[in-house]
Amino acid sequence: MIRRLTYSITQKESGMTVQDFLKSRGYSHRMIVRLREKDGIQVDGRHAITPQRLSAGETLQICLKEEESSEKIAPFPLPFPVVYEDEDLLVINKPAGMPIHPSQGNHDNTLANAAAWYFSRKNEPFTFRVINRLDRDTTGLLILARHSLSAGILSQMAACHEIRREYLAIASGLVPECCTIDAPIGRVPGSAIMRQVDYAAGERAVTRCRRLLYRPDLDYSLVSLRLETGRTHQIRVHMSHIGHPLPGDFLYCPDFRRMKRQALHSRRLCFSHPITGRKLSFTAPLPKDMQWILPGR
Repeated sequence: MIRRLTYSITQKESGMTVQDFLKSRGYSHRMIVRLREKDGIQVDGRHAITPQRLSAGETLQICLKEEESSEKIAPFPLPFPVVYEDEDLLVINKPAGMPIHPSQGNHDNTLANAAAWYFSRKNEPFTFRVINRLDRDTTGLLILARHSLSAGILSQMAACHEIRREYLAIASGLVPECCTIDAPIGRVPGSAIMRQVDYAAGERAVTRCRRLLYRPDLDYSLVSLRLETGRTHQIRVHMSHIGHPLPGDFLYCPDFRRMKRQALHSRRLCFSHPITGRKLSFTAPLPKDMQWILPGR
């Protein structure tokens, strides 16, 4: 793909070098070197070098060229519900039962395979860059970056907690109306995947939980959860830790009477567009296999 970006230099930016300006806009050193090598930098339509100083009123033009695809990811026709798409990113509503990346035993059933198929049908090169990951059986919204610049900026935003994430979960019992779970999470000794609250060796993890409704006839709560950190299995471990595990969770609550997977859904994402800065907000409705918690169901 080719992504062309144009920046109008303001009086405040006057005197900055091309390199310093690009770094201020999220370009990495490696990316700037690549642009320089491919003659991807121009000022007012003329070739520019990175030490060149900019003046107010000038136009800096960038040409990002990405012609390689993730060749090791085989395309397969799988569900790929696109909520939003532009030249810089996509937002996907991931279905249940779909891992993010290919791995041992998962070579052709992942989100990466679905993305490869989607872009192969459009005859567009695409490198798989996922920003916020979800467990295989967690549904809902996640972000894919279309090129290296948006990937770098979005990854930095995620690291700085500038991407707001809200989850919906069904939890066992009557969950407190509001609570903050501040409990470190670490690996379970001897297990490659399980996590636990570990006050001795775990990393700090904070989850804010708000009860939306309680079904006394079922003894389950629907809760909204916001993450302040992003530890592996954080919501699942924290809810189990406070005595309200998610039904259908094969690791932490293997009760499959109501759910065949953990009852967890990435409902909302709010963040600034990595290129334009425009505020974006997306929601995904509660999936069908979790709607039994709603009144009248």
